[in-house]
Amino acid sequence: MSGFDIASARVAVLMGGDSAERDISLMSGQGVLQALLAKGVQAQAFDPSTQDLSALRGLGITHVFIALHGRHGEDGTVQGALELLGIPYTGSGVMASAIAMDKVMTKRLWRSHGLDTPASVCLSPAEQSQARIDAIPAELGLPLIVKPPREGSSIGVTKVSQASAMAAAATLATRYDPELLCEAFIDGDEITCPVLGEGASAVALPIVRIAAPQGDYDYQNKYFTDTVQYHCPSGLPASEEQAIQQQVVAAYRSLGCRGWGRADLMIRASDRKAFLLEMNTSPGMTSHSLVPMSARAAGISYEDLCLRLIASASLDSRSGVAP
Repeated sequence: MSGFDIASARVAVLMGGDSAERDISLMSGQGVLQALLAKGVQAQAFDPSTQDLSALRGLGITHVFIALHGRHGEDGTVQGALELLGIPYTGSGVMASAIAMDKVMTKRLWRSHGLDTPASVCLSPAEQSQARIDAIPAELGLPLIVKPPREGSSIGVTKVSQASAMAAAATLATRYDPELLCEAFIDGDEITCPVLGEGASAVALPIVRIAAPQGDYDYQNKYFTDTVQYHCPSGLPASEEQAIQQQVVAAYRSLGCRGWGRADLMIRASDRKAFLLEMNTSPGMTSHSLVPMSARAAGISYEDLCLRLIASASLDSRSGVAP
């Protein structure tokens, strides 16, 4: 812990940035900023795409709330810079952030721990011949999911139901990442489960079950419509929810996450087996976001959640405050 004290702390809420999720980050950051101010915290907005991070020292910042999403915010780069500056920050450290941002590396690590994640094929740029791409439906079956390995918010993701759609799906995904990740589609309930804490003290919050129109939980439906239905309590049998929460905490710990995170999963309808899709180490905090929804179900208000998260800000080195 960083020894957070409301009276003396000066918090910068990092928001915006230069990733494809900039607009969502700005919404998250403004929500967090207002919540911290309402709690009496001296807090201010800071956009690293327009301000140099070294300016944090000159501003007297003692703690950072990372409300950045995607590249250069959730991938270990900002975390590394804050480590060098000696300013405690929310969420996972450098290595856990970098691994979790890369869905291919995350899958490899989860599989090494015996955790279930959908079958997949990852193609480097040199492997992305049309013949190789066209062969993937025979390997993974249809439908399947095509996505960039290092983006979030469903950006660049396509559900492919016909082999003829593979080329267009690959073209879209590789606009955002040179590598191409193709994943077996799991037909069933889409759920998400947040985690708070670290190590043995990490605890899962209530599961949110997501019911999107035609199962299309895309970027637009996530943030800009009210057509998606969110169920929290999830309506899952208590024993099933508890087992999935245990699975999520194991996935969180295996990546070395700390502070907070949110795992996305699919429950296969045929046998109720849960498959891990990804771990978000800087989840959304917008009006549509799922961590605040789950926290409310656990009796934690949005403002209290933000205060709890900034109070957990730390460094990999655990050296305390900025020099």
